Amino acid sequence: MSKTTSPYWNPLAPEQAHRWRWLEGLEGQVQELVLSEDPSTGEITRLTRFLPEADTTAFGGKAHPFPEEIFIVSGRLFDAAFGLWLESGHYASRPPGEVHGPFRAGGEGCLVLDISFPQRGGEGSS
Repeated sequence: MSKTTSPYWNPLAPEQAHRWRWLEGLEGQVQELVLSEDPSTGEITRLTRFLPEADTTAFGGKAHPFPEEIFIVSGRLFDAAFGLWLESGHYASRPPGEVHGPFRAGGEGCLVLDISFPQRGGEGSS
């Protein structure tokens, strides 16, 4: 199986609001909208929306055994692991095992595009 595909659509349009889902434990703070996924590999492309002043400190930093890419679409997000405010245009290609977060959104919130590659995890990953 391969990643799902779709024709052009605007995930930020008001009529798409029903597609956004709260992240478990972060209801009222952080939402996700899956844009494309491959159920056989777990690869996923999604938008993650941090509402204004969202704070994931209670969950601590995270690391996972696979690479991922992130791009800050809009807003500001503080990554405590790096002591850095990420702003619109910031990009990262994270290697497996890299600790990131916890996160705190600025007053305008933050929209992040992230792509995860679980099939590339484990030994021999780069």
